[in-house]
Formats: sequence, C-alpha cells, structure tokens
Amino acid sequence: MLTLYSYPDLFGVADNNPFGLKVFAFMRLCGLAFEHRHVLDTSHAPRGQLPYLVDGDDTIGDSDSIIAHLTRQYDLDIDRALSRTQLNVDYMVRRTLDDLYWSMSFSRWRDERFWPSFRDAVLAAHPAIQANVLEAAREYNRLRYHYQGIGRYEPEQIYARGIGSLRVVADMLGDTSYVFGGDPATVDAAIYGFVANIYFYQIDTPLKQYVLSRPALVHHCQAIHDRIGRTGSDLAV
Repeated sequence: MLTLYSYPDLFGVADNNPFGLKVFAFMRLCGLAFEHRHVLDTSHAPRGQLPYLVDGDDTIGDSDSIIAHLTRQYDLDIDRALSRTQLNVDYMVRRTLDDLYWSMSFSRWRDERFWPSFRDAVLAAHPAIQANVLEAAREYNRLRYHYQGIGRYEPEQIYARGIGSLRVVADMLGDTSYVFGGDPATVDAAIYGFVANIYFYQIDTPLKQYVLSRPALVHHCQAIHDRIGRTGSDLAV
C-alpha cells in the first residue's frame, strides 16, 4: 500500500500545505489506492520536508519527485497525450506556483492581521497540536522568509507578488475547466493544491480576495475538489 505523509488537513481540504495537497490531488485523479497520514514530525522525511511517500522499500520526498516516481512506477497516463509545448507550460506553471507559496505562507504565519485566526483554526481542528509547537513553527518560518528574501518586503508588496502569480494562472485558464482541455492533467493537481488552500481558507487575506474575483480560479478549484473528494484513508495528528 502506498502511504502519503503530509501536513494536517484544514478548512475542508486534505492538506493545508499546497505541496502535499498537490500530491494528494494527483493520486486521487490517477485512481491510486493509498493511505494518507497527517503528521507534523519531519524527522523521517527526506531532507526533513513534507510531503513524502513510502512505496514499499522506497521513500521519496519532494512533491514533483513523488509524482515523477508514481508516473514511472505505475505507468500512469495522465500526461501521456501532452505535447512538448504543453509539458513546457506545465513546468512553467509549477515554477510560478512555487513562487506563490511564499506569499501564501506569509499570510498565515507572519502577517499579524491573519496569524491569530490561522493559529486558532489549527488548534481547534487538531487539539493534539500544542500552541507552543505552532509558535516555534512561526519563528522558524519568520527566519525562512528573511533568508529567502520575501520577508524583507512590506506586506502589500508580498501580496502583489502572489496576486501576480494568481493572475497569470487565471488568465491561462480562461473559460476551460482544466488547463489542457476536457480531462485534468498533473498541472491541474498542482494548481488545485495552491488555489484550494486560498479559496477554502476561511480568513479574508488579499490572496483570497483576488481568487474570489477570478471566476476561472474558483471554477477550476471547485471542479477538482468535487472530482477528488476531501479525504482518502486519513490518520489524524
């Protein structure tokens, strides 16, 4: 049995981290049977990062590496019909989403306007998580933002950068349900991983306000959400 380890669920999505949710959505879209374990402990994870996948004797970290492993190991055809140009679009969208991550994360852990609501939501949803653990994670993230660079900007500049990434994705989607036509591809799982963690986020950040202003993003997010369902076989933290 495949086992996906990722962060806890929140606000009705299977993982409150976009990278874990991306993998979850990919595996559900491909019809793979797997167990989904929600954890905070990263000591067993490759490079100390979530998500990671255990497949027999193999332990694979990094969301893109997990997807590549599954595609190769189980001969998945989700992207088989894509052209080289479409695969290049997939790659560029995923890199755009990687940049969006920093604005998203900042809105939860660093912005004083939204941090208390995020903290309280996590503690209410997962009573086993202690407040001091979240405070330690907040300080860890503060340092990450500083050394990555985005933490040296004003909040309005940080959100403008995230909104720029969302705008590009929304413009690309247009009126279509999925990026490349009638069936979802890996890139759709990636977009869902990020947008769902903004759209279903029950705190009114500038990123959520922008998502709500773009029907293409809302439609795409809801279509994937309805298609994959919320949970697989879940173990609470």
